[in-house]
Amino acid sequence: MAANFWTSSHYKQLLDPDKVDVVQRLDKEKGVTLEEFRLIKIHMSLQIWKLALQVKVRQRKSMTEYDPRLVAPTCLYLASKVEESTVQARLLVFYIKKMYAGATSSDEKYRFEIKDILEMEMKVLEALDYYLVVFHPYRPLLQLLQDAGITDLTQVAWGLVNDTYKMDLILIHPPHMIALACIYIACVLKDKDLTTWFEELRVDMNIVKNISMEILEFFEYCRLDSKGNILIPEDRINAALNKVAAKP
Repeated sequence: MAANFWTSSHYKQLLDPDKVDVVQRLDKEKGVTLEEFRLIKIHMSLQIWKLALQVKVRQRKSMTEYDPRLVAPTCLYLASKVEESTVQARLLVFYIKKMYAGATSSDEKYRFEIKDILEMEMKVLEALDYYLVVFHPYRPLLQLLQDAGITDLTQVAWGLVNDTYKMDLILIHPPHMIALACIYIACVLKDKDLTTWFEELRVDMNIVKNISMEILEFFEYCRLDSKGNILIPEDRINAALNKVAAKP
């Protein structure tokens, strides 16, 4: 693994923001809109999170070509290997079936077998060009909070970082910039003025503010329940997934 982010494959593979939210040709032909594309990504990130809780994991292709309902658990399976917290494929299959125990016949694509996970794992690796090194915002977050003398905001900022994994930010921005954006939002929420501290960092505040706006827009886009959990209307996500699964 690279000694630091700036010499890592993660840094070299950062994506252009304009190329992230792009609906591929095959998906467009199925009538998938940009809004539905974003909905599916959010929905599947939530499904990965739910599966991860069940199996106790430590925490660019067309959707028409590869069913996101299979790609999501496969990504969790692969990530568990990378993080040396391996989850058996049969356990994932068990919980997928348990999660969708009440599925109707039209939802059979939710039910996959071990061989499906293993076959998709190789396709995911190929799509990633076998680059599996990822630097996370958590370490710089703690260091920055301590440097700013606001460790009392750790819980709020940490929770915001957790939510950024439901977006594409980690694929676009350096982890310390994501951490700074979360601190920036936490300061606004808790009415703390760190203007001087941010100025002393000599970072591009326009980028920090743009990341902050993306995070806030995400929360405006998704509804929250009484416990702060993200909710997506079932009818909207089902309609989007049905388009992806429809045969030409």
